[in-house]
Amino acid sequence: MIKLTAIGNLGKDCVTNTVNGKNVINFNVAHTEKFRDAQGNQKDKTIWVECAYWTDRTGIAPYLRKGTQVYVEGTPDIRTYSKNDGTTGVSLTLRVLSVQLLGSRGEGGDSQGGGYSSGNSYAAPASSAAPAAAGGGNYSEPMDDLPF
Repeated sequence: MIKLTAIGNLGKDCVTNTVNGKNVINFNVAHTEKFRDAQGNQKDKTIWVECAYWTDRTGIAPYLRKGTQVYVEGTPDIRTYSKNDGTTGVSLTLRVLSVQLLGSRGEGGDSQGGGYSSGNSYAAPASSAAPAAAGGGNYSEPMDDLPF
């Protein structure tokens, strides 16, 4: 089993698409680590994770905005692509199984704080045969598959 978890900030607002009749929310998460190099200088290393969240529960999409801090969990994949200069690039992608909103940076004059209380989460249903929850997929519906 391979599982990837990441905490970081969204680099841009999410995009919701429909592919072959299924909803997917695409977004990217940046995780930055601070460290000291051999000379003792402070350095930053940022890793970008391209995320695809296949779900019918698209109520979270309005809250996935640039700067929002999220916790994502899912199955990782590495994709290669050709760059304009002819070299090969590599991208870390994640098929998201669950996403949890942690907060927002509060930058850009967004005094609303993202419009949600921190700690809200969404998880992909374990099976497509699971009965739909009452409430029609509202963002405030309770999660019944939390590990605690």
